[in-house]
Amino acid sequence: MNKHVFAAAALSSVMGFTLPAFADVPNPIDTPYSGTIKIAVDATDLAHRIFKINETIPVSAGEMTLLYPQWIPGHHSPVGPISQLAGLKMSAKGKVIEWQRDPGNVYAFNLKVPKGVRELHVEYQFLSPQSSAQGRVMMTPEMLNLQWDTVALYPAGHYSRKIKFQPSVTLPKGWQFATALEKSSQKGNTVTFEGIDFENLVDSPMFAGSHYKRVDLNPNADTPVFLNVFADKEKDLEISAEGLTAHRELIQQMYALYGAHHFDHYDFLLALTDKLGGIGMEHHRSSENSAKENYFTDWDKSWVGRDLLAHEFNHSWNGKYRRPDALWTPTYNQVKEANGLWVYEGQTQFWGQVIAARSGLWSQENAMDMLARLGATYDQGRPGMAWRNILDTTNDPTIAQRSSLPYRSYQMSEDYYSGGELIWFAVDAKLRELSNNSHSLDDFAQNFFGVNPGDWNVLTYKFDDVINTLNGIEKYQWDDFINSRLKGHVNLSKSLEDQGWKLTYNDKASDGIKAIESRYKSTDLLYSLGFSVNKEGKMRDVLWDSPAFNAGLAPSMQIIAVNNTQFSADALKDAVTDAKGSKAPIKLLVKNFDQYSEIQIDYHDGLKYPHLERIEGKPDYLSQLLTAR
Repeated sequence: MNKHVFAAAALSSVMGFTLPAFADVPNPIDTPYSGTIKIAVDATDLAHRIFKINETIPVSAGEMTLLYPQWIPGHHSPVGPISQLAGLKMSAKGKVIEWQRDPGNVYAFNLKVPKGVRELHVEYQFLSPQSSAQGRVMMTPEMLNLQWDTVALYPAGHYSRKIKFQPSVTLPKGWQFATALEKSSQKGNTVTFEGIDFENLVDSPMFAGSHYKRVDLNPNADTPVFLNVFADKEKDLEISAEGLTAHRELIQQMYALYGAHHFDHYDFLLALTDKLGGIGMEHHRSSENSAKENYFTDWDKSWVGRDLLAHEFNHSWNGKYRRPDALWTPTYNQVKEANGLWVYEGQTQFWGQVIAARSGLWSQENAMDMLARLGATYDQGRPGMAWRNILDTTNDPTIAQRSSLPYRSYQMSEDYYSGGELIWFAVDAKLRELSNNSHSLDDFAQNFFGVNPGDWNVLTYKFDDVINTLNGIEKYQWDDFINSRLKGHVNLSKSLEDQGWKLTYNDKASDGIKAIESRYKSTDLLYSLGFSVNKEGKMRDVLWDSPAFNAGLAPSMQIIAVNNTQFSADALKDAVTDAKGSKAPIKLLVKNFDQYSEIQIDYHDGLKYPHLERIEGKPDYLSQLLTAR
């Protein structure tokens, strides 16, 4: 007896009723599914934030299983929002066909197709979140984000790339849209797209909205690249000459880095909003991005986060085209193994920030400020490195599923991004050192990711492929070099010293720290007292084993008063400054649930903020790295 039949039989004996027996969910095979599935999405119910779906599926008589995508690319974890699928009904020739959720797999729906039936009609709704507490908001009065993995069922037993879909979408009246899909026709508010395999359908989301602008970022090129901007307000679509130049230069700098691309066209989808949920999600021929409303209209002040588009664009090469072998699976309902994320995300984080500087999305000063903050994180801000390593954090998408953590500095969470980035800074510096500065990570990027121009099938790799490519540039003990950082318990900030710069701390906040405090309405005292706090005095983070932590401050608390004065950012900073050279502790009146108490922090070293300072006598590789090509 197979495991699912056994589970059903066991349930039957306990509950006193009989469930139909179905075979196991069939394993996928690399053969075409017969026919084309038509999927029609009605996205007009903005008030209720409901997507209504109808599918027409070619079928033959017998048992079949329909799957709802579980393992979503870019999330690196089994987070397909199955709880938001509702109202599932199946029919054929006007008669209802009963379905049964698989007893061993909540993402699988079993049914028996009657003899003579050639088409199965399936209808259901995707109830998108009403608030951020339920997930990322995907519909607002001004715009929406349609992700096909959330609104599609597909037949089990075939590779996703072997199942053909014909998608269509009905949008609110007057709305415009952007997607990597090719439009076939449009009638009124309903747009029909050309047929596409399911793997690439899922990889081609849509943004739509009432305020929209499309900009050509590579005019007259054979391979077009467009920036599609959606906003809550029409005025936020105004793009300055400086902003346009930087985004166009982003394309040229990425092309200069890799020497080839792996798409026939590319569409940035960018939402400027405080309503639609925040996102940065990579796809092969597009990316989903969101930013503050002032992204373009307040260019000089909106630079924090402007590396997002560089990061997601880079993924077209790293992550979508070249992918760790265990992160590619034939369907969206098979376990993905994430050990390669230190390359997939870590090197993308590296190039996202470097290309932001090279293109002008960031100034050189912006980049240096952010790298100082990055270095400080692994110099003093990750005590969890004593018990975990970067490789182990590649399991975090499944362990924590990107939920907030009480003590991130100690628990760690997805540090393969920023910790991985520092590993690649070390690799770049070592390549330069070994080659007398004639080779760098640029060479690795071109040799590893810039291969096979024009191809946009997935090309997988293993750890040895990374090592062999590095050895092809400069012979070295690369496996030991990388593993000592990837699997070790080391201070990764030393990578910046390899680049010719050292971390220092003083009482002057950098422009980068000030910009982050302004963006998040917070006060950052992580490297002095050991916490950051929002404008109401509520903790954003408490650093493990810091002066504040050891005095009894916890992430759940709210500061009410500082040294008997009502809480404010200035009062807090003044207290830290005044305590320098004094023996009196800093007194905080805190609220914990409904109780008030005083916490005394015995700290007297003043304010401390990270900066980068040149190391005399060492080559300045970092400045070269950040310079435009």
